[in-house]
Amino acid sequence: MPSSAVLVRRHSLIVRLTHWINVLALLVLLASGLQIFNAHPALYWGDVSTFAQPWAAMVAGERGDQAVGVTRIGSAMFETTGLFGFSGGEVRGFPAWATLPSYRSLADGRRWHFFFAWIFALNGLVYLLAAFAGGHLRRDLLPGRDQLAPGHIWREVVDHSRLRFAKGEAARRYNVLQKLSYLAVVLILLPLMVLTGLSMSPGMNAGFPWLPELFGGRQSARTIHFLTASLLVLFVLVHVLMVLLSSPWNSLRAMVTGQFAIRQEGGR
Repeated sequence: MPSSAVLVRRHSLIVRLTHWINVLALLVLLASGLQIFNAHPALYWGDVSTFAQPWAAMVAGERGDQAVGVTRIGSAMFETTGLFGFSGGEVRGFPAWATLPSYRSLADGRRWHFFFAWIFALNGLVYLLAAFAGGHLRRDLLPGRDQLAPGHIWREVVDHSRLRFAKGEAARRYNVLQKLSYLAVVLILLPLMVLTGLSMSPGMNAGFPWLPELFGGRQSARTIHFLTASLLVLFVLVHVLMVLLSSPWNSLRAMVTGQFAIRQEGGR
């Protein structure tokens, strides 16, 4: 039977606005955060920096008479010249093309980071309040019992691994993998990133000295902040990849206009 495309409402105005503000804020936060990290490209656990025993570090080493970049994670070491540790002819954690600003400036990196951190936090608060008040969280993001059945989750995993995406009526709602990943990001990953970021602020430490201790100390908060940011980058990369592999124009239109096209068999 012939099929026809039907436009359905997929995203509300507040979801679309907060989504695109987040895109801008996260890009700036990532690039400026890497600039800040470059001031001391090493991670520790606890409350103080034990310089001789970092949990992870990006350093410069030597191979003969040539400088090389080396990344250490625990006891493992990897040569990462041109990417981590040594790039552009200088010792630096992340390369110049990945940081904001591209030149070495901790002060400028902090200005960019702190300004957009507040934009990001306030934007996230607006999204959460609207999601609760408007029913978006309950209606669109909470999985139903049928979706949480182990067999259903496994079928979704298999379908995604084979690049088989929902069509017709099934495309009207998020699948269970989307819902679980979005909930994890919105309710766990982003709040954790905001709280650990606040834990590293001297001003916040003065007013709330117990905040860093929630994460095992200031250096632990810094490490968790870096790891949550890395997980967020991974989520974004997978998210963009899935959009490109499924229906890039349809998904982009839905996030711009709110309208998502589904194909129905035997359209009227």
